[in-house]
Amino acid sequence: MMSPCSDFKLGFKVIRGKRVEADNIIAPQQAGTLHGLFVERVRRSPDKIAYQHFDQDQWRNISWQQMANEVARWQAALSSLELQCGERVAIMLRNCPWWVMFDQAAMSLGLVVVPLYTQDRPDNVAYILNNADVKVLLLETAVQWKFLRPVCDQLNSVKCFVSINDVADPTEPRLKSMAKLLPDSAILQPGLPCPMEELASIIYTSGTTGKPKGVMLSHANMLSNAHSCLGFFPVYESDSFLSFLPLSHTFERTLGYYLAVMAGAKVTFARSIPQLSEDLQVIRPTLLISVPRIYERIHTAVRNKLAESSPLKQKLFELTINIGWARFLHQQKRGDRKWSFLLWPVLQKLVAQKVLAHLGGQLRAALSGGAALSPEVSRVFVGLGLPMIQGYGLTETSPVICGNKLDNNFPDSVGLPIKDITLKLGTYNTLLVKGPNVMLGYWNNPEATQATIDPDGWLNTGDIVRISETGHLYITGRIKEIIVMSNGEKIPPSDMEIAILKDPLFDQVMIYGEAHPFLVALVVINSQAWENLAREVGVRGDMPEALQDSRVEARVLKQIALRLHGFPGYAKVRRALLFKDQWTMENDLLTPTLKLKRSKVMKHFEAEINQLYTKR
Repeated sequence: MMSPCSDFKLGFKVIRGKRVEADNIIAPQQAGTLHGLFVERVRRSPDKIAYQHFDQDQWRNISWQQMANEVARWQAALSSLELQCGERVAIMLRNCPWWVMFDQAAMSLGLVVVPLYTQDRPDNVAYILNNADVKVLLLETAVQWKFLRPVCDQLNSVKCFVSINDVADPTEPRLKSMAKLLPDSAILQPGLPCPMEELASIIYTSGTTGKPKGVMLSHANMLSNAHSCLGFFPVYESDSFLSFLPLSHTFERTLGYYLAVMAGAKVTFARSIPQLSEDLQVIRPTLLISVPRIYERIHTAVRNKLAESSPLKQKLFELTINIGWARFLHQQKRGDRKWSFLLWPVLQKLVAQKVLAHLGGQLRAALSGGAALSPEVSRVFVGLGLPMIQGYGLTETSPVICGNKLDNNFPDSVGLPIKDITLKLGTYNTLLVKGPNVMLGYWNNPEATQATIDPDGWLNTGDIVRISETGHLYITGRIKEIIVMSNGEKIPPSDMEIAILKDPLFDQVMIYGEAHPFLVALVVINSQAWENLAREVGVRGDMPEALQDSRVEARVLKQIALRLHGFPGYAKVRRALLFKDQWTMENDLLTPTLKLKRSKVMKHFEAEINQLYTKR
């Protein structure tokens, strides 16, 4: 039997041993625009369930036709505001049906959508709204309005603030509720004629340094990228997504939204990240899209629970992972068949199925992107029988550049270039990309555009890579993040950080050593593991000074050294700075996409870092 990937390429999929023609995929040429994609899906699948969300204490289904009816109401409401084609409107919502409704209505009128993170800082939101000259902002709750109110006086371009909930503020006449703005009913009008190459959205990069830049993506950029992704991540009408990665993140928007519309798959909007575990078990999705941090949290929880189990259960778990991984290699034609495979049915029932039940028990693949996924984490999930498909891309590339395939999967790599993407190596082995997914440029920033895209159309990703004999891509660092030590040695810290984070003792880590003779590690300790460590070395874990105790630092450095044993000798960490408090978006040390703001961390702990080098 052919693999699902291979069958998809021939226009077929396999369901319980039967071949069914998969002719329900909407091609970019058939869609024309992102709104045309939605209209075509409504035409093909009017009565099928499109979305599911939690409302008034129960899960509710919305069909494609019902979505179209609601998009028509939003279309009428936006038309009443007399906006001009090409003007910008912004969405500041959690993942929900109204995100999609507003997006589709705006694009039908030729408006440009600017997505915002719901947990961004007010000053950053104000900067984006002013920079993009946004005319309408859609928000949800009174809490959000209270959060934005202090910067509203700075938002002179905004003609209307629209709240999903009935938020009242007599001091701001521009604030209107959805209930008052939308008509009771409307008929969806034909979208304005719009070339595929026309600007569809401005997506502001999270910005690990400096102000965020507005990435301009066209309809063609995102349509072509979603369609090309189906070659390595096949999606069918029978599939079900659980959407929790913010739709303001291009990864979720292209693959978890537009790609799902393209294939006709159902999308359920999770209630929240704290409720994700429960939602997974209730919704039981078949496909999952996430950043590594979510998989890492699940992996850490499993490892912590395992540490409290009996030696027998621990041995059974490790045996399951080892045999499961060997089976995976054999299925990938990179390993021999072994007699131990006969144990798999028993181990699958006793161990693998019980662990994967926490993810719903129905997943046929999990996609990871947005940052590097630890090989240890992917090995555990793959060993349990869940294919982990790691991909790679940038907001500037709509976003996907590479991805692994189910039948050609090297989980420690970011895969092969997707269809219609061309890659080449530049100076210092930086990755250059050309293809229909490459952005139009940065909004009102020609200097940044010219610095990123050369006259021949090659976009410089800034990522340092190597390409294996099989053609798979491995990210080894970023030009801007290379540490140059005082002895001239150059170290990309990301690989070291990934290796260190394999240890359950550490939740977060950053390597530092620019212009210094040796490396230091800034480490956030796992709270549960900290209690055990403190007890073992003989310090009181509840005392703040315990983190600076020499015995604690010595143990931490020993653990780090074990994880870095395969690195060159000069890549040795000699001092460690320990923390209990997590680095978060709220303390401005992480971006909304959970990437580390290295410059912010360095500045925030500058005094403590200097002490590591002066007190030895």
